[in-house]
Amino acid sequence: MNIRHLEIIEAVEQTGTFIGAAKKLHLTQSAVSHAIAELEQQAGTALFDRMPRGVCLTSCGTMLLKEARSILASCRSLDQRISHLEECTPVNIVSSITIASFHLPQILNRLKAVLPELQVNVRVASANSAMGILQNGEADIAFWEGVEPQGAFRTILLGSYKLCAVCAPNFPLPDRAVSPRRLCTLPLLLREKGSAVRDTFDSTLSLANQKAYPRWESVNSFALVKAAEAGLGVAILPECLLTDPVSEKKLRLIQLEGMEMENKMLAVLHENKYITQPIQMILDTLKSMPL
Repeated sequence: MNIRHLEIIEAVEQTGTFIGAAKKLHLTQSAVSHAIAELEQQAGTALFDRMPRGVCLTSCGTMLLKEARSILASCRSLDQRISHLEECTPVNIVSSITIASFHLPQILNRLKAVLPELQVNVRVASANSAMGILQNGEADIAFWEGVEPQGAFRTILLGSYKLCAVCAPNFPLPDRAVSPRRLCTLPLLLREKGSAVRDTFDSTLSLANQKAYPRWESVNSFALVKAAEAGLGVAILPECLLTDPVSEKKLRLIQLEGMEMENKMLAVLHENKYITQPIQMILDTLKSMPL
């Protein structure tokens, strides 16, 4: 049994004759008769009663046509949508935490204005996890922070941000610049290993032959902000996250001696990935947005 068989049953029921069904479907009468005979043989029962002035469905034929119509409706719906599959297929995005917090909503709002029906699924993860998700084929695009990934990837530079050290205004620390060695003696409030922020900080310390042993370690940057505001230690976080608490004097910036830390923000996708219309529109949106 195939879709054509189901269309023939429906056409025979609608026209009441094999000849009528053949004309409706642009087939020969013998093709229609042969298809009905095949179905009846497969079903092991008659599907139509042959009457003097035409045919009508048997009870078994009625039951079969009822199920066939739902299948035919789905096929016809798909046939209408097949030329618009790209617009109907969800785009899967994985994003690192900082980009998801500060830039991704703006990116997706601009995309929604152009493709309001497009479904976008977002997964927020650490930078290293984000690349793993992209490599496993679980995402179409990754928003990544840190050093440009090695391998067969296509990247778009979105911008960059600085990493800053902050503490509470009354935290016992002189106003002069703090060396990497001195910094490592302080109670540090750091993002988890594998995050772009932590990787950049650890790499910078390594160049100075130092290593961090955090007092706090968190996947949540805002938790570290609150811990720093409470005077529990020194947090190393993206500058964009610290603008409000510093301006409100809940935190103060710490000058670091010989430690310039910056992370790139990148959109990454596989070099050989087929670019659908929605993905191309995302890429075009990214290129036109100053972040």
